Amino acid sequence: MQRRLFISALAALPLVTRTAHAAGFNAIDITGASIGPDYQLFYGDGKPASLRDFKGKYVMLFFGFTQCPDVCPTALARAVEVKRLLGADGDKLQVVFVTVDPERDTAPLLAEYTRAFDPTFVAVRGNLEQTAKAAKDFKIFYRKVPSGSSYTMDHTALTYVFDANGKIRLAMKHEQTAQQCADDLRKLMTPKKETGFLKGLFQ
Repeated sequence: MQRRLFISALAALPLVTRTAHAAGFNAIDITGASIGPDYQLFYGDGKPASLRDFKGKYVMLFFGFTQCPDVCPTALARAVEVKRLLGADGDKLQVVFVTVDPERDTAPLLAEYTRAFDPTFVAVRGNLEQTAKAAKDFKIFYRKVPSGSSYTMDHTALTYVFDANGKIRLAMKHEQTAQQCADDLRKLMTPKKETGFLKGLFQ
């Protein structure tokens, strides 16, 4: 049996919980956390890639690799279902897949891999140094693990969520269901209504 991932989502919590807020999310609310806030990687066509490219959209950001046997395809399949559950609001969602295995994950392979889940999903990559920096900035652990004559990768299994203003908001755990993820995104997408008391203060 191949070794599964990884550092679990819960193992990564000490990195982010200091800035967590209790807001009734299924995910971990990390609003204001010093994670990222952006990467300097590349799209498949060689053009520079940045989270700023998706301003106005809600971004689900996941680090993984194409030869991952279970965790990565599960996370991406969940994202497909999340988008479906959001209905018309699914158009506001952008899924970004960052490879932690640039040696094997070529641009054409990444494009084919993400397209198999949803043609709107985007994959980005960098060289070894750029990948290491992006992972460090986003508090993502990864490493090579020998497997027979080749290797697999251990990596953190969190999906980060950024709001339409490009601010990091949530860390979705791998065990969350698609429905739980969709519910969290709807909360972010729905403007908070002021109570009558608060309205009175500013009139």
